[in-house]
Amino acid sequence: MTQTVGDYLLQRLREWGVEQVFAYPGDGINGIVAAFGKADNQPRFVQTRHEEMAAFAAVGYAKFTGTPGVCMATSGPGAIHLLNGLYDAKLDHVPVVAIVGQTARTAVGGSYQQEVDLHSLFKDVASEYLVEVTVAEQLPNALDRALRTAQASRCPTALIIPADLQEEEYSPPQHAFKHVPSSLPHTAWPHPVPAEADLDAAAEILNTGEKVAILAGQGARGAAEELRQVAEVTGAGIAKALLGKDVLPDDLPYVTGAIGLLGTRPSYELMRDCDTLLIVGSNFPYSQFLPDFGQARAVQIDLDGRFIGMRYPTEVNLVGDAAATLRALIPKLTPKSDRSWRETIEKNVTAWWDTVDREAALDADPVNPMAVVSELSRQIPDNAIVTADSGSSTNWYARNLRIRGQIRGSLSGTLATMGPGVPYALGAKFAHPDRPVIALVGDGAMQMNGLAELITLARYQHLWTDPRCVICVFHNNDLNQVTWELRAMGGAPKFEESQTLPDVDYAGFALSLGLTAVTVDKPDQLASAWDTVLTAQKPAVLDVRCDPEVPPIPPHATFEQVKSAAQAVLKGDPNALHLVTQGVKTKIQEFLPGQR
Repeated sequence: MTQTVGDYLLQRLREWGVEQVFAYPGDGINGIVAAFGKADNQPRFVQTRHEEMAAFAAVGYAKFTGTPGVCMATSGPGAIHLLNGLYDAKLDHVPVVAIVGQTARTAVGGSYQQEVDLHSLFKDVASEYLVEVTVAEQLPNALDRALRTAQASRCPTALIIPADLQEEEYSPPQHAFKHVPSSLPHTAWPHPVPAEADLDAAAEILNTGEKVAILAGQGARGAAEELRQVAEVTGAGIAKALLGKDVLPDDLPYVTGAIGLLGTRPSYELMRDCDTLLIVGSNFPYSQFLPDFGQARAVQIDLDGRFIGMRYPTEVNLVGDAAATLRALIPKLTPKSDRSWRETIEKNVTAWWDTVDREAALDADPVNPMAVVSELSRQIPDNAIVTADSGSSTNWYARNLRIRGQIRGSLSGTLATMGPGVPYALGAKFAHPDRPVIALVGDGAMQMNGLAELITLARYQHLWTDPRCVICVFHNNDLNQVTWELRAMGGAPKFEESQTLPDVDYAGFALSLGLTAVTVDKPDQLASAWDTVLTAQKPAVLDVRCDPEVPPIPPHATFEQVKSAAQAVLKGDPNALHLVTQGVKTKIQEFLPGQR
């Protein structure tokens, strides 16, 4: 049988170890879809409900494996729909390869059906590598470079293949002028270490400092043990950027939790009071949550020199692999004999977790959303993967979820787009079919994207050795994060027409698909509900009726600021009195513990 270009594309993907392609069909990729059929669905064509979800699933797969996720779409509208997911990959530095169809070469330039200028469309999001394959001999090099570039630069790349070419007979590149060969896939990547003199300069700063703070991001994920050693030698506390929430467990007494607007009070205090800062694998953009300029001497470690020295005036920049660089740095560090700084950090961390527990235990109407995640923290398996969506539920993921054991977690960090929580979970299940996955999703994101992707979870559950995939919906009928931003930023009351969501029975929809479903509308139901969905032998939806007026108060907010914000919306907000009551009850736990 003649091997087509589509056939060879799938063969090469198999050689790269690609086991699934997240996609949606269309006539612009018919030649490739036919090749899947001839190849006995190897790699697997995973049919999502929308091309944007295919891209998000590829991002989720890549985030939880560290290897490229592959997504595919037809020409025109299908290609357009990929963009949001690909920008999510670009901004969070995740390797994803998009394979996109195009109208037949004979029709290009003729205003043909579904003809879109894909080079213009993708030139920003796939700026590291974007190519259109116009002859068969071009394909091996183009595909290999797309995969290698995605992995090496941790970015999205795109490959455009016209519809007619997909069905042509494949012929390899020749050893000839103007032919470009390629070579077999490889997965060995270097672990560079900075020069000795630069390491000495960094050590001098860390040894001189009396109050050392470490900010760890997702780039430090492979350096957990090295971070522990540095923290022990220097007496440092470690704050985590949100994309690095799973880098270190929260049961370490010097780990202060997330940093930033969604962060914790001990992380805020760590940065406020330190005199030395070590940034490892983080491009955290909000400099107002870092030490005041000039307050701290700073060192940064990052694998990519393009993103170093950007967020804080660092004295020494170490371009290298986080783990390898820290291993080379540790022998140069002098142990701190004065542990008073560390003792302060640990005291603040202990007090914070006590505060979080008290806040989660506060009464609300009907259920306190903090309690949802706090109860999850008590029951979550040590090998679970957690995906979070964008919205007020992200606050509770950031602050209330305690990472321990081998728990992994991620979300749309820099793009902060709504909608990836459930497709991330789908990607995570294909990445690790033997591990439980939990998605924390607001009802706005659930209505936007999540409901449809429950269909996809139901369809593929039989492929996973551990079928548990829990979609927890924070059901408050409000686009809650924006509602709070309106109140906090402009002192504006909630605008019902833009913020109120139609009521949906999420558990009922899940039941119609044959999934496990539990509805919670009383706080005393939470513990048993989590137990039910976490022990179910199939995907499950936990539909929790939450109080929308529990405030996501930033860690730096004072009691007076909270009171002032509440006063600003007393006139005009439909739930003003309840809003003020919940805000005061929550914030007072930091100042007068136990008061309700």
